[in-house]
Amino acid sequence: MVLDLTTLDLTNATPFLTWLFGPGWTDGAVFQPIPLVVLLLLACGGAWRFLAAVRKGCGGTTRRAGLILTLLVTGAVLLALAAGGVWFLLPAATRTGLQPAIINGLGWLMGPGWYHGAMYQWLLVVVCATVVVWGFGWLFTAARRGPVEAFMIAGQVAGDAVLDTLRLSPRRVAALAYLAVKESIRRQVMVVLLVFILIVLFAGWYLGKDSIDPARAYLDCVLTATSYLVLLLAMFLSALSLPADLKSRTLHTIVTKPVRASEVVLGRMVGFMAIVTMLLVPMAAMSYVFVQRGVSHTHELAAETLKPAEGNRAGQPTELQGLTSKVNGHRHKVTIDLTAEQGKRPRGKVETEQRHTHAVIVQKDGDKFTYKLGPDDGMLVARVPVYGKLAFHDRTGQPTDKGINVGDEWTYRSFIEGGSLATAIWSFRGIDEQHFPKGLPIELTLEAFRTYKGDIEKPVVGSLWVRNPSDDRNKPVMVETFYSKDFVTDVHQVPRHWKPAEGKNVDLFKDLVTEDGRVEVWLRCDDKSQYFGVSQADMYLRSTNAAFGWNFVKGYISIWLTSMLVVSLGVMFSTFLSGPIALMASFGALLAGFCHEFMFKLATGQTLGGGPFESITRIWTQANVTSEAEPGLVTTVEQTLDAVAKFGLYLLSAVLPDFSHLNFSEFVASGFNIPGDWALMYACRTFAFALPVFIVGYLCLKNREVAQ
Repeated sequence: MVLDLTTLDLTNATPFLTWLFGPGWTDGAVFQPIPLVVLLLLACGGAWRFLAAVRKGCGGTTRRAGLILTLLVTGAVLLALAAGGVWFLLPAATRTGLQPAIINGLGWLMGPGWYHGAMYQWLLVVVCATVVVWGFGWLFTAARRGPVEAFMIAGQVAGDAVLDTLRLSPRRVAALAYLAVKESIRRQVMVVLLVFILIVLFAGWYLGKDSIDPARAYLDCVLTATSYLVLLLAMFLSALSLPADLKSRTLHTIVTKPVRASEVVLGRMVGFMAIVTMLLVPMAAMSYVFVQRGVSHTHELAAETLKPAEGNRAGQPTELQGLTSKVNGHRHKVTIDLTAEQGKRPRGKVETEQRHTHAVIVQKDGDKFTYKLGPDDGMLVARVPVYGKLAFHDRTGQPTDKGINVGDEWTYRSFIEGGSLATAIWSFRGIDEQHFPKGLPIELTLEAFRTYKGDIEKPVVGSLWVRNPSDDRNKPVMVETFYSKDFVTDVHQVPRHWKPAEGKNVDLFKDLVTEDGRVEVWLRCDDKSQYFGVSQADMYLRSTNAAFGWNFVKGYISIWLTSMLVVSLGVMFSTFLSGPIALMASFGALLAGFCHEFMFKLATGQTLGGGPFESITRIWTQANVTSEAEPGLVTTVEQTLDAVAKFGLYLLSAVLPDFSHLNFSEFVASGFNIPGDWALMYACRTFAFALPVFIVGYLCLKNREVAQ
């Protein structure tokens, strides 16, 4: 899996409230201080009085409330249908003229970009879905009992759903959730925790501490094991529990009590999520300790290993160099700078290995200095990256849309030709001296493509340049040449001041960064007939580090959110399907959710090889995916079937959540911080999806004959 954070816009994550209410929401009249306070007081007071009246009502009051809700729901649905019908009956020119007026009018109330707000889009989807479901219910009922009675029945069902939701009893929901927890414990669900403990106990034997990135291996192990164990448990519990209770007639006793179907469904969801939480908390604690103990280490630095650097005089060396002891399959090269001022201690530098380094601790022992290394620094991090926009120059130095394709079917990276003017250019914005006082820390990942073998152990040489983008006539300034490291994150530093091989001294912020914080970083391959492959996410500026512990917790929160969706779907399917079928439906929804992006691209024709049926034919005939299908009856039938399949896939991708983007584990394992606003967005999406799923489960259980 390729980690491309730029596709998720983590660099400049949209603020949560802007995502929720739309750009410019603070300019809306509703969100001004005085109107907002008045509106909240009226809304909260009215909702409280209405909810209190509904919950305290009994007998005739309940019937009147139900009748009022029925009329309100039916009237709202009819009004929505009428408004939609009138809108589509209007001429196109009239609709085109009215649309800006409506948007601007609501923009004055809610902000100019209100229609981009996630809350308003969710409300629109909910309203449309309600109208569609109500309409289909009315059609089926009208076919049996006539159109007038169908209006009353469909409205009554919708009104009862609203009334039952408003009259939920937290005490009964908590009691049913407690029963679900006791039932789950009786079914030995805590065995999952024992399995996880065994994995943690023995995983250290097989995880390679001498790999390029041992921290990623440890994090991948615990996060993947947790995800699979908890998601499978949530799926089995939620899909099989209710059918098992129906089969054993345990639920019959519950429904004879004053318990609503909505409380049964919500109690199951809350109870199973309590079990998931009870498992995730100790798993997270054990995982954190396991990872910390697994990767933490230090090295010994013996004084006899430090020798004068090459070019230093033996009598008065200015630098000492040596190697540390070998731990976890690696050593560090250490350089001691002896040119410190009088009375100050020498400074030490440790080169990066396995994506970490160590601090050099200098101690004075009489007239001599002794050196030792501190704990590892950089193994467990939560980097906050600043990404730029990627552009290319061809071998003649002219701008081009993308680099060269070297024949690789995977087009994630584009290549630049070595020994020419071909360049990969990253344009950064918002760069200032306050955030980068020591220069620009660059982290770069490359793919080197060789057209001839040569010295296979010698890396390909590249160079980094910096350019001021304020004027097209400005030339880039070379920073350094370096040896490439294939598929390994390499750390480079653009210093605050430096003197190029040709030219005068350069001040980064005075000479190369514009007043509005723009700067370009250029990458070139210096070896002729060799190539560098890069993507937009392969270079970023490392602005700072967030707290790894909190980032680790956010990874487990993402597992909790995914489990919540699985539990919601499993309970919903179990309200109208048998146990095995509900389990298969839950597994299918989970699998489709993880393939959400692929399904959407396949449904919208963004993949090579055509639709599902055409792809099967190409696989069978071993045809090239880029060639056009031969015209004929077979191709026509394939395309017709693909049109139907694509429509179904489009509906699935529109209904099911994207599980692949909901899980933050990949980013935690790769050492990238997850912005809090971004996590809040996905938490809101999770609850926004779980709410209608709960309503569907309630309606299915309410209209099901439990005694059958």
